[in-house]
Amino acid sequence: MKRKTALFIIAFVTWVFLNWVPDTQHLIIGALASLLVVFITADLFTERQYTVKHHLRYWYFFTWYLPVFLWECFKANIDVAYRVLHPRLPIRPGIVKVKTKLKTDTALTFLANSITLTPGTLTVDINKDEGILYVHWIDVKAKDIESATKIVVERFERILTKIFE
Repeated sequence: MKRKTALFIIAFVTWVFLNWVPDTQHLIIGALASLLVVFITADLFTERQYTVKHHLRYWYFFTWYLPVFLWECFKANIDVAYRVLHPRLPIRPGIVKVKTKLKTDTALTFLANSITLTPGTLTVDINKDEGILYVHWIDVKAKDIESATKIVVERFERILTKIFE
């Protein structure tokens, strides 16, 4: 109930600031819209919010994860741009299955988003129970799980393990 109340307050305050007309009619519409947002999206949030309690984890995030993510993103942007500019360059799109050792919702979300935000890859599905991600890859370099995991997941997984696990 606390989550839903907090979500309602955030949605309502956002409505008030974006729609700054201080009359009763707009406030009632804002409250109804906020209730609708709570009704539709309250179940999308994880049950247990993750908090990073050790300050060293922040250090890992800013000094280790961000540079690796930005470098991988830069390399992937260059690769995709090259493929667009040279259309005869062969591509082998496909969906590969990769494994992860990450267990927490936050770590899996970070991993899936890191893969998705890197051009040329897109996380399609996550099977949390088995630790499997399905990734669409613009140029499949390996079809077996171990090799694909090493190429797609490993660079982010070892850092995210130190931060979130």
